[in-house]
Amino acid sequence: MIIDCHGHYTTTPAGVGEWREAQKAELAKDPSYVGSKGAMRVTDDELRESIEQNQLKLQKQRGTDLTIFSPRASWMAHHVGNEHTSKYWTEHQNDIIRRVCDLFPENFAPVAQLPQSPGVDPSKSIGEMVRCVEEMGFIGVNLNPDTTGGFWKDARLDDKSWYPFYEKMVELDVPAMIHVSASCNDCFSATGSHYLGADTTAFDQLMYSNLFDDFPDLKFIIPHGGGAVPYHWGRFRGIAQDKGLGDLNEVMLRNVYFDTCVYHQKGIDLLLDIIPVDNILFASEMIGAVRGIDPETDNYFDDTKRYIDANTKLNDEDRYNIFEGNARKVFSRLKA
Repeated sequence: MIIDCHGHYTTTPAGVGEWREAQKAELAKDPSYVGSKGAMRVTDDELRESIEQNQLKLQKQRGTDLTIFSPRASWMAHHVGNEHTSKYWTEHQNDIIRRVCDLFPENFAPVAQLPQSPGVDPSKSIGEMVRCVEEMGFIGVNLNPDTTGGFWKDARLDDKSWYPFYEKMVELDVPAMIHVSASCNDCFSATGSHYLGADTTAFDQLMYSNLFDDFPDLKFIIPHGGGAVPYHWGRFRGIAQDKGLGDLNEVMLRNVYFDTCVYHQKGIDLLLDIIPVDNILFASEMIGAVRGIDPETDNYFDDTKRYIDANTKLNDEDRYNIFEGNARKVFSRLKA
């Protein structure tokens, strides 16, 4: 089986966006607006069409079997609204993901958005994580380290305010993919500098922490190939050594994993040369930030399975671990 650990529902029916736009319109009139969850008017037929003509079609064309599926990252938009409006929006987003996975149970497994909001204690997200995992069978969460959209006003990932949330993650045995949302800072483009910079920043924060001493079973996935981390592995090793943090492999690679959302062969080859196979999960993020065809190869940039297949240093066991084994290890609730 080939498991894609990083997929977002970027092709939602119109009713999803309409509900959110109505909520945002109320917030524009009154930033303290609370409102209610209400109804999101999306039919099963609309969901089927949006998936069959997009993600499911590409799964079949590219030879993948299962996508670990979560709400559209850029639409999490935790900077919009307040604690209450974020809660209702997040619940709807996760409900829609559950419905997709119920319609296509052989092809999609659910990962949850969190109802984070600037200035709100991270423990307030525990309830939605529990609802999704214990009541709806979700197997992981997406965690935004910067709810302010590029201004980085939140507490670091190793701050004690996160500890109750991490305790519950470990108890539930679910991993978190570190994933920011939209950028509100003109200095950062959303899917370029903001996403890749956040991946690198999250790794750096974790490296400087003793978080994994306190939570030895905590599991994080850093997407997009780890941002700049593999390319600058020597720099991070050197910093860790100079600062007395210990051996980087020992400090980080028992708890931190990387995906293969890297959209060229040389980048994938570098990732595979630097990061141990046991810490790499196959992913494509289709249909996501990069959707076009690479004129150098005449293949889609995000058809990342081709890059794994073409690497000459991997053996059959390595490919099994990247395509399936590591995902089953990290997303241990898949077996349920």
